Amino acid sequence: MRTILSAIFLSTIAMTPAFAGGDVGTRDISIHSPARGKDLAVTLWYPTDEQGERVDVGENRIFMGAPALKNATPQSGQRPLVLLSHGSGSRGIGMAWIATALAQAGFIVAAPDHPGTTSGDSAPEDTPKIWERTDDISTVITSLTHNAQWLSSIDPDRIGVLGFSLGGSTALELAGARADLDAYVKYCIDYAQSMDCTWFTGGRGYRNGERIQVPPFDLRSVDKARFEQSNHDVRIHTAVLVDPGLEVAFTKDSLKDIQIPLSFINLGSVGKIPVSVLSDQLAREVQDGTYVQIDDADHFSFLPVCKPGAAELLKSVGEIDPICTPTGRDRDDIHAQLATLIVSAFRTTLKADN
Repeated sequence: MRTILSAIFLSTIAMTPAFAGGDVGTRDISIHSPARGKDLAVTLWYPTDEQGERVDVGENRIFMGAPALKNATPQSGQRPLVLLSHGSGSRGIGMAWIATALAQAGFIVAAPDHPGTTSGDSAPEDTPKIWERTDDISTVITSLTHNAQWLSSIDPDRIGVLGFSLGGSTALELAGARADLDAYVKYCIDYAQSMDCTWFTGGRGYRNGERIQVPPFDLRSVDKARFEQSNHDVRIHTAVLVDPGLEVAFTKDSLKDIQIPLSFINLGSVGKIPVSVLSDQLAREVQDGTYVQIDDADHFSFLPVCKPGAAELLKSVGEIDPICTPTGRDRDDIHAQLATLIVSAFRTTLKADN
């Protein structure tokens, strides 16, 4: 569930010249969230025939960015909309590589930052609040489908969501799944040393870009009614879920009631995928589910391609997660396989023309 928590990523992302691409536009917008009482930072990607400032979205000292044209005009015509939900401790721009691939394939893509579970703003007490994340996605859908600027570009009847890790949990709940708090508490008792559970007991968090000490968090203190409520958004017609978190907590009855096609993807060879995200059983529980696992990968393979020396830099600042540790397979190659699977899933389920 947790990714990219080191303070090394917490500075403002620098946009640098790109040397490839040119058919994808991008822009940053703000969308007000009534539930949170503040604006959400949202990044958009879309096909374009226009020109604009060449940027690498998501470029920083650790990760390579993805090329796009800043503030270029979208191509004419209505297109499917895909919402992205990032993993805990990341940001929307951390999924720029797959957003770019989707935009090149003809989709409009929107990725909000989820306050409380982003890099520089992440704490154990906020992590289980899935209802806040699902509301973020629903709020973005409402705004974009009622905004005069985007009405001519987005087909409101063709909307999907892609979620990674905690974002996968978010996407699954938007599709109709409901979680059981007692089941998740039991999981963290039985698997106390798993990566997600040690986050709750580890005594650290991040606020305002700085690492802070926090007391161990007791999952039993989570608002049970909110954790177990339905966050179903009927406007979403399909979902792709990559290493979805909370896997052990979703109820079988709610999974069986999901009516839309779901594509589950696990990162890792057979026998090496953590139980916290192993989703082959989830795919069997839903009415219209597919399942694929990616060999010679790990949970962090979904993150952007790391720059040379990034692993050493992370180690020097005390990062404990193997964010840039090689898996025996180039991350570029893993991304290419993932992009093929994800784009194909959305083309099929959202009937994209491009």
